[in-house]
Amino acid sequence: MAEGQRDYARSNRLSGALETGRTPLHTAMAESQRDHARRNRLLGALETASRQRIDPHLEPIKLKLGVIVCEAGGLLKHAYFPQGAVLSLLTVLENGSAIETANIGREGAFGLFAAMYSRVSFNRCLVQLEGTIVRCPIELLQSEFRHSEYVRDLFVSYSETLLSQVQQSVACNAMHSTEERMCRWLLMMHDRAEGEALPYTHEFLSHMLGANRKSVTLAARSLQTAGLISYRRGRIQVLNRLGLEKASCECYAVVKERFDAFLTPPLAAVQGDTKGRRKM
Repeated sequence: MAEGQRDYARSNRLSGALETGRTPLHTAMAESQRDHARRNRLLGALETASRQRIDPHLEPIKLKLGVIVCEAGGLLKHAYFPQGAVLSLLTVLENGSAIETANIGREGAFGLFAAMYSRVSFNRCLVQLEGTIVRCPIELLQSEFRHSEYVRDLFVSYSETLLSQVQQSVACNAMHSTEERMCRWLLMMHDRAEGEALPYTHEFLSHMLGANRKSVTLAARSLQTAGLISYRRGRIQVLNRLGLEKASCECYAVVKERFDAFLTPPLAAVQGDTKGRRKM
C-alpha cells in the first residue's frame, strides 16, 4: 500500500527565481525548518551539520485520526517525526486482527529502521492523535546514517528504546488486566496530548488494547466511577493523574523512564564518542 492516504504537497514552495538568492521569505522558511527540528526531540538531538543537511528537506504534514501512514510490508519513502501527533504501531495477524505494540510521539520517529536497514515496514502505522508531523526522505537519512557515527549511535539508541516499549507491551498485554492496561495507555496518551481531552471511543480503545469492547467498557466505567477519568461522547478527560498512575501497572513507569534516558545511553552500550549527546 502507498504511504498515507494521499500525497501532501509542500506548501509555499519557492519558485526558481527565489532559489537564486536569499530572500526574506527564504530566511523565514529556514527558521521554520529549524523550529520543526526543535519540536521533535530526536531531530533536535542531531548535530548541527546533520541538521543543516536535513532541515531543507523536512516537509510538514497533518494527518487525520486513523489515517494509515504505511501498511505492514509497505515500502517506506519517508521517515515521520511527530511534533504534536502520535503514531501507533500495530502488529497485524493473518485474520486481519491487530494490536498496538508501540506508539511514537514527539520523542521519536517512524521509519528509522528503514533508514538503517530495510525500507520495508514491519508494522501497520496509523495516526493515533492528530497533530503536526514532519517527514524526511529515507535516502537522506540513510546517507547520514552511513557517514555519521553520531547519527548511527543516536538512531540505534532510539531503536533499542522503541524495542523496549514493544517488549514491555507484550508482557503487559499478556499479564495485566484490561483496567491496568487502559491506565497505562491513557497515561502515555495524556503525556503526548499535554492534558487535552482524548478523542477515543470504546471501539477504538478495544483495537489498541487488543481487548473486547465489553471489557473496555467495564474498565472505563470503573475508572470513571473512581473519579480518575470522565468519558462522554467519545472524549476521555483525565481528572486524577496521580490516581491513574497508582491504578496503572508498572509498565507505564518502566517505558517512560527508558524514553526519558534514551538520549544519554550508557557508554558501555554505545560505541564511539557520545560527547554532546543531549539530555531530555
